[in-house]
Amino acid sequence: MAHTDPATLDAAAAALERDILDKIVLARAMAISVVAYDGESLTMAAPLAPNVNDKGCAFGGSLVSLMTLAGWGLVKLALDRHGRDCDIYVQDSDVRYLAPVWNDFEAVARLVDRESFAAMIEALAARGRARTRVRCVVPLPDGTAAATLEARFVAIERR
Repeated sequence: MAHTDPATLDAAAAALERDILDKIVLARAMAISVVAYDGESLTMAAPLAPNVNDKGCAFGGSLVSLMTLAGWGLVKLALDRHGRDCDIYVQDSDVRYLAPVWNDFEAVARLVDRESFAAMIEALAARGRARTRVRCVVPLPDGTAAATLEARFVAIERR
């Protein structure tokens, strides 16, 4: 992927956060934020307090929502960087809950191995639609995974 100025990446990530919080009521209720974006991965965060379940740990629905938004956001930012105006959908996903989360949490999204944004852009140019797979992880403080999501996202160019 071509090098992009870090200030441009930061501005794009900030714009993504504003857009998500403006348009998705659930994201506002969850108090999500964009933590980092480097062109290859996107990290989003949420505080535990508005996302707690009856046991006092993070609600599974909040974990999967944050991971889904991080994956969607990663794809959106990549398409925006390439000047593509697309509707982006989750086609399918596989979620695993591995351990309870007792603190504020983050979701880190990146493409799965053997996927590339270049291939996605080529498919969009050829067919006006494309798919890619993204893996998201909610890490525990020690770095092990508390939850994972692997999802296929579909982009369809707006006309």
